[in-house]
Amino acid sequence: MNNFLNMLTPKEPKFFPILKELADVILVASDLMVEFMKTNDHESAIEYYKKIKEQEKRGDALSHKIFDELNLTFITPFDREDIHLLATRLDDVTDRINSCAKRIVLYNPKSMPQGALELAMTLKEAAVAIDKAVDELNVLRKSSKKIKQYCVELHDLEHQADDIYEHFLINLFEKEDDVKELIRHKEIMSELEKATDVAELVGKIIKTIIVKYA
Repeated sequence: MNNFLNMLTPKEPKFFPILKELADVILVASDLMVEFMKTNDHESAIEYYKKIKEQEKRGDALSHKIFDELNLTFITPFDREDIHLLATRLDDVTDRINSCAKRIVLYNPKSMPQGALELAMTLKEAAVAIDKAVDELNVLRKSSKKIKQYCVELHDLEHQADDIYEHFLINLFEKEDDVKELIRHKEIMSELEKATDVAELVGKIIKTIIVKYA
């Protein structure tokens, strides 16, 4: 009976545009990170960090907006907990990108390893998959197969990122004699790899929503 009443009760659609904006923030931040990895001077690094930080602040504001709307809305399109968790994890991806950018500026490595660009490009692919998946949530029942495929992509990209990170570590410990530089590179790459981990978590949350509502 409750499910029948829920079907008849109009659900507030305002959450979808906000979630899409959160996904767009990840897309912009990941684009900036790819460009960031191609820079070699500290001045440019600072500028890219500022731009990524702006996106991180934008993401925080949007996630807070989601939480405020949850408190004000009687009927939501999905479980409140799922919307809350999805918004949190979307924001977490941008937070990790920002954390990586911050480390690059603070540590100021002599150069960035090739693996950093590869990892950033993998993260960018994950951001595209997230953006497409979130864009389809408002038509979940019609697009569940398509959304599932985006979630599979996020899973595969996380494994790809793991492989890049592992090969990077092997090369780093074999070839880098400067201990300080070794630590700098490892810390930077670790944050970038964690961003892909959180991106996969976004996919898992969306899969949970599909199971409940598709």
